[in-house]
Amino acid sequence: MKLIFVWVLNALALLLVTHFVPDIHVANFTTALVAALVIGLVNVLIKPILVILTLPITILTLGLFILVINGLLFYGVGHWLQGFEVKTLMAGIIGALVYSVLSWLFAAIVVDYKKD
Repeated sequence: MKLIFVWVLNALALLLVTHFVPDIHVANFTTALVAALVIGLVNVLIKPILVILTLPITILTLGLFILVINGLLFYGVGHWLQGFEVKTLMAGIIGALVYSVLSWLFAAIVVDYKKD
């Protein structure tokens, strides 16, 4: 149940991102739910592979290249899903950063992490 609640919170965070970053558009809440799911899956399945492959440049940039990887994945999901649009790579980087902060904030405020 908690997983579904966090998923809905991430979709709401994605809808809020569209208000902060003008080059990102989400058609409706259903599209935001699907986009939040796909972003989560991409972050779990593809991101670790990219982090390992780009480890030397990540070390050289003191970890800042992770922002570029997050932005590329966000941008890629925006081009792959219909109804979720990310126009530029810079919008993807900023959108991924804002999305991460909002998702963390919602989870910290609303979700109780105590063991039952």
